[in-house]
Amino acid sequence: MSETDRRIRVLVAKPGLDGHDRGAKVVAAAFRDAGFEVIYTGLHQTPEMIVAAAVQEDVDVVALSVLSGAHMTLFRRVRELLHREGMDHVLLTGGGIIPKADGDALAREGVGRLFGPGSTTGEAVDYVQTWFAQREDPY
Repeated sequence: MSETDRRIRVLVAKPGLDGHDRGAKVVAAAFRDAGFEVIYTGLHQTPEMIVAAAVQEDVDVVALSVLSGAHMTLFRRVRELLHREGMDHVLLTGGGIIPKADGDALAREGVGRLFGPGSTTGEAVDYVQTWFAQREDPY
């Protein structure tokens, strides 16, 4: 199987103390329905736990669901830990209640597109598929 034929591996994670995981489960199911291999970490994960799982599972994408207001700290810490592990090739994306200015700041720091209220699961699936295709064939 060539690199472009393999399934996209996505880790969906709920960092921090936020206990609302319905959205993360819906997105995980949409990714699975689109043919992705999905690993869901469950609730109350630390950035260290998330990155350890990303390394162990050799994922292409880490998708965080953050509704707690701690998105700046959590996305930055996961990005830092991914970098430390040599996983700069992994797309860090996600969603939640994230003000546009914060999303723009995170994008400048290397975080991918963030999906807020009103986004569809189809948009997230299309984004990941497009990113993956461009990564595999940059021309």
